[in-house]
Amino acid sequence: MVGGPFYKIRLGRKDSFESYAKDVEGHIARPNMTMDTIINMFASKKLNVQEMVALMGAHTIGFSHCSEFSKRLFKFSQTSEFDPTMNPTYVQALQTLCGNNTKDMAAFNDVMTPGKFDNMYFINLQKGLGLLASDQAMIYEQRTKPFVELYAKDQDAFFKAFAHAMEKVSVYKVKLGKMGEVRRRCDVVNQLQVNPNKKIGS
Repeated sequence: MVGGPFYKIRLGRKDSFESYAKDVEGHIARPNMTMDTIINMFASKKLNVQEMVALMGAHTIGFSHCSEFSKRLFKFSQTSEFDPTMNPTYVQALQTLCGNNTKDMAAFNDVMTPGKFDNMYFINLQKGLGLLASDQAMIYEQRTKPFVELYAKDQDAFFKAFAHAMEKVSVYKVKLGKMGEVRRRCDVVNQLQVNPNKKIGS
């Protein structure tokens, strides 16, 4: 649909009988996290730096709300109104979009080819067009910069690395036997589990 790579996913993966939004925190990268924190988070999932950079490339599609990046646009520091790692023209457009604080508007993660899964995300980082601080930081971090540069010039290398990383993620901590279920929808348990010892209502 959007032109990304094909990769094999094993059928029949089992997941937990429970699913809570609060359990997500600490397991996915946030825009305000340092690169050290993000690298360590991925490492805890047995994903190396190259795999992390490839997976971050998923931001070549999708969007983010102003609340996730507006701190880069207004009163960034005592010496700069906005994040100096950002392209000034890009900043002006985002300031116009996010200037109305009454609405949490959204911007495409990839301003150049938002509807296409390609390597433009990495090219954007080289031009100061990274929307999220955690994305833009990869071009300045010595551990991630070589992979950003590689994927910016070689889309096939990005696609292969992304497919490999996605296959690896798909088999991370799979539940076995009666420890889990094959979900009909990956983001929702099949049946609400009720704790008989927990009182409902009152």
